[in-house]
Amino acid sequence: MMKTLKLLMFTLITFTLAACSSQPDYRAAEGSGYGYDATQLTDTQYRVTFKARGSDADKAMDYALLRAAEVTLQNGYDWFIVTHRETLIDNERIAPTSTLRYSDSRDVVTRCGLVSCTTTSYPRSSFSAGIHIGGDKSQDIKSIIEIKLGKGVRPDTDASFDALEVRQHLSPEEG
Repeated sequence: MMKTLKLLMFTLITFTLAACSSQPDYRAAEGSGYGYDATQLTDTQYRVTFKARGSDADKAMDYALLRAAEVTLQNGYDWFIVTHRETLIDNERIAPTSTLRYSDSRDVVTRCGLVSCTTTSYPRSSFSAGIHIGGDKSQDIKSIIEIKLGKGVRPDTDASFDALEVRQHLSPEEG
């Protein structure tokens, strides 16, 4: 009887821990405020935030960028420009680096003449950045970006992102 009770308790604890750990990091913010949120500022401008608990500021910024891509696509736009960004660790501002972290992209250029248009795709060098904060897993990390949405040919700047590519590269894999 005691062995059965111990086995039952062990199984219950294991399933409880598995259920807690299976909750995705990338989710809408509710209750505790952990997750993503987006606020519309104008017709084409949004403030996107991602709040997490832990020590990986890069992941929080990636998820803010992912949510920005989703907002862009949901509103019928192709690309977005990051006009402002900041990262807060336990509500203290962390100085940003000069660029955002991203990899593998292509530029698509459409040129139109009098009769027809041609579209060409060019590989783009990847760039990376971010802030690595090690240590305390109990830190609140909040990445905040402000974006401007656009259609058509994406501006040639490190602050502009193709929404489809960002979603493809940064979406968490379903387990």
